[in-house]
Amino acid sequence: MPRRGAGGYSLANSQATPGRLLKSERSEETSETSTEQDGRLHDEAPKQRRREAPLPFWQADPNGTRRADETIAPMDLLLMVLASLGAGFVDSIVGGGGLILTPALFAIFPQAAPASLFGLNKSASICGTSFAAFQYGRRVTLPWRALLPAALAGLAGGFTGAWCVTVISADFLRKGLPLVLLVVLAYTLARKDLGREHAPRLAPGPERLAAMAIGLAIGFYDGFFGPGTGSLFIFLFVRVLGYDFLHASAAAKLLNVATNAAALTLFAVKGHVWWHYAVALALANIAGSLLGTRLALRHGAGFVRGMFILVVSALILKTGYDAFLR
Repeated sequence: MPRRGAGGYSLANSQATPGRLLKSERSEETSETSTEQDGRLHDEAPKQRRREAPLPFWQADPNGTRRADETIAPMDLLLMVLASLGAGFVDSIVGGGGLILTPALFAIFPQAAPASLFGLNKSASICGTSFAAFQYGRRVTLPWRALLPAALAGLAGGFTGAWCVTVISADFLRKGLPLVLLVVLAYTLARKDLGREHAPRLAPGPERLAAMAIGLAIGFYDGFFGPGTGSLFIFLFVRVLGYDFLHASAAAKLLNVATNAAALTLFAVKGHVWWHYAVALALANIAGSLLGTRLALRHGAGFVRGMFILVVSALILKTGYDAFLR
């Protein structure tokens, strides 16, 4: 007979209850633990999926080395804007603004994918160059029937060059470019009267064909390699077509817009443009372009020639250092 305790409860039942309660508590704890774990996994799964999902091209560096929406110091942003301002000024006169803006971007974003920085540079420079082309077009008489087909040829050349660089290395151009620029500089210095007077030497038909050949060749070079594109355009327009430096600079802007558009399109499709930075840099580039264009129009071919010599000299030093010393 089981003994009865106070209140009439069975002692056997009371002694057996703790064991059953212990097992019940353990099972409850186990179920609670598994429920909590399932809940955590359920909560974390969307977060993991969100982290692993590819970000839109305007918010991320495609290689994941540095996010485009990462906050940068105000001084870094100011440096980028000032560099874009200077690049727009130089580009609007003789080209070569990449000597200023590109190194600044690499200094501020040392871990970023180079393609993202080149895309950012192109997105700013095409705005300043387009504005300069518009300003020159209003004040300088240009042979549009020759230059518009040349711009289309430059666009085609830019796309072709950009495609070729994906299958062929451009390293062989690195050591050749400083030598080509050195020849250009030496020829310009030796010919004191080169580009001082505007005297087109070709009839409209041959001029159109020559301009298209220049656009196609330098457009291909711009898409394939790039440095010094604006200066090469100007030199060839002066030497081959007989333009003065002011008209050659104005014509070069139109073709530069086309070759930049080809490169920018490819960069944008691949997600290599940081648009929220591009807006600020584009506005600064346009401001620099406005100043440079006004100076070029006010002071004429002699001023542009002097700037051409200065920029080509800087290009020789920069590309020579990259090719032989770096």
